[in-house]
Amino acid sequence: MIPVTTTLALDERDIDERFVRASGPGGQNVNKVATAVELRFNVRRASLPDDVKARLLALAGSRVTTEGVLLIDSREHRTQLQNREAARQRLVNLVRKASRRPRTRVPTKPRAGAREQRLTSKKRRASVKALRGKGDISDQ
Repeated sequence: MIPVTTTLALDERDIDERFVRASGPGGQNVNKVATAVELRFNVRRASLPDDVKARLLALAGSRVTTEGVLLIDSREHRTQLQNREAARQRLVNLVRKASRRPRTRVPTKPRAGAREQRLTSKKRRASVKALRGKGDISDQ
């Protein structure tokens, strides 16, 4: 189990990792060792609350396949272990962010002074535009 919050944890059986060759730093090692990690997390099968799953799918966006599998790719480090930890940490951070319920918006009304100011500026703008109108042809 991978702890996310005090009440939420991810089951390691829901995580599938594939190691592939990475481009970038690593010298000759780059051509021989598969250090990049492609982490796959099946959101729909995961043991997470339904509201967290929905928010996670929305947060992940294009990183989720049509089957509901979240793909996280990590190739920033030279070692497989560091890339694996980085990918898992990114997954944990994403799930942690999805576990927070968004605050409900409290509708407010504009203050009387703000309303008055808005109407005054609209009237001023209207008068400026009215003065731009076509004048009398005999004036030219």
